[in-house]
Amino acid sequence: MKPFAQKLNELTPELVALVDDVIARHNGDPTQLVGILLDLEAGVERHYIPEPAAYYLAERLSIPPTQVYDVISFYTALHDQPRAKYTLQVCDSAPCRVKDSDALCETLKRLLNLEVGEVTYDGRFSIEKVPCFGACDVSPAVRVNGVVYGHLDSEERIMDMLRQLD
Repeated sequence: MKPFAQKLNELTPELVALVDDVIARHNGDPTQLVGILLDLEAGVERHYIPEPAAYYLAERLSIPPTQVYDVISFYTALHDQPRAKYTLQVCDSAPCRVKDSDALCETLKRLLNLEVGEVTYDGRFSIEKVPCFGACDVSPAVRVNGVVYGHLDSEERIMDMLRQLD
């Protein structure tokens, strides 16, 4: 790993502004580290915490970088590597499987020529199976970057959802 000072030199002005804004929204409170990291990840296009941002965040909150990385590695909702621009999260809970979320996942895999956990060649899409995200009333459903798309029970509806993304 590179020295702390060098990590800070790799920061872009946009990333500094984003980290500063997120910290301000949480009143600079290091006890809100999970929320800060979730907001930071949401503000980065590829939905991850860039290493220079993690180091800068640690400096700004006066906490060790290892504490930031402990939180990132503990929570599955946080990532330290770039992800797809659109991560298609398919609910894998029993109620959604009854409503055929498995068929939804298989259709997404076929349409995107992609397996669960992979990213398309252009970095646009990935598919994840996740636990319940509270959309049982509209299942089968997909959550994409926090937005739920429901009633995806036909290829036509799935294609319509994909067309809405970018």
